[in-house]
Amino acid sequence: MLTPELLPRLQQLLVDADLDGWLLYDFRGTNAIAAGLLGFEGLCSRRVFAFVPRVGTPIGIAHAIEPGPWAHWPKAWPLRTYSGWRALEQEVLQLVGGKRVAMEYSPGDAIPYLDRIPAGVLELVRATGATVVSSAELVSHVYATWTPAQRASHERAAAHIAAIAHDTIQHAGAMASAGTPAAEHELQQRILDAFARVGLEADHGPDVAASESAANPHYEPSADRPRLVQRGDVLLVDLWAREPGGVYADQTWMGSLGTPRDEVVKVWEAVRDARDAALTLLTTRIANGEPVRGGEADDAARAVIEARGFGPHFWHRTGHSIDARELHGSGPQIDNLESRDDRVLIPGVGFSIEPGVYLPGAFGVRSEVNAFVGEDALLITPGTPQRDLFIV
Repeated sequence: MLTPELLPRLQQLLVDADLDGWLLYDFRGTNAIAAGLLGFEGLCSRRVFAFVPRVGTPIGIAHAIEPGPWAHWPKAWPLRTYSGWRALEQEVLQLVGGKRVAMEYSPGDAIPYLDRIPAGVLELVRATGATVVSSAELVSHVYATWTPAQRASHERAAAHIAAIAHDTIQHAGAMASAGTPAAEHELQQRILDAFARVGLEADHGPDVAASESAANPHYEPSADRPRLVQRGDVLLVDLWAREPGGVYADQTWMGSLGTPRDEVVKVWEAVRDARDAALTLLTTRIANGEPVRGGEADDAARAVIEARGFGPHFWHRTGHSIDARELHGSGPQIDNLESRDDRVLIPGVGFSIEPGVYLPGAFGVRSEVNAFVGEDALLITPGTPQRDLFIV
């Protein structure tokens, strides 16, 4: 959240980027980045702006009927109010007219997670003579990075999640061997119960998918469509959770109920090796102090899967940002397929690495770990990524 303590660091970033300021905008929660930085809680039903100048005090613009969302705005910072559109446009003109400002804007919608400003608002701001550039790097540095306490929370959650995933796969195998196979949704509930026992929370999920179900990357098990997990199945367990107020951990593990077919092993090895190719690139570059972008890691993973003949079946990016607020965050994505994210992976950002291969009607395989960029090393969670299919 934007505070007097954070302000000097942010203003130095503005100076370094040759910006006159950062113009934040929100309306009805359309810009989660602005809402998060401003500490808004609940619905913001009128347009709001806040301007953080490179020198001086931030200024907020609130609607006269709606002071509530500004509860965390420091008392020493000006908070102007408006009622009509004429007054609002005049306030914006006074704040940014003729200035070079950053907003949550991505040219060509290259980074959808960042592109939060409506075209009409861009027109309004540019009409003041302001030059608008992307706030992408500011978001990485100020919004997406983790604190040491958040990193520690993530590591604790990751250890719990790995143990719960192992237990789930073992339980599925034991139930099938006993002739009483569990359904996908029952295994899902088992995971949720385990989360509750260790004090973790999740907003939805997890995903437990057997064979053909696993060929759908966004599959959701359901008691209305029960699918038993039986001998011969491939089992994908994708689970994510966090401590209350902590940072999410997000992992995917793969099992086989009985000896896997050769095709399954072949796909698993392609996915595992793609994951490791991305991690090797990142680990080496970061250890050497060399800049690296998420798109480069995506390319490294994708090259392995394409070389193994499964390129057309790797449908999604290699990984997503995990920021301090959201599982699918607004920091740099590990992506050169769905989006053109050219942000450098700076110290303090976290993300997933999760290549997958999906064969509709047959099975799907994904392997997911998380990573955090330290000052001179890459932290990978869990500490021991999956090497081989769990055969149960």
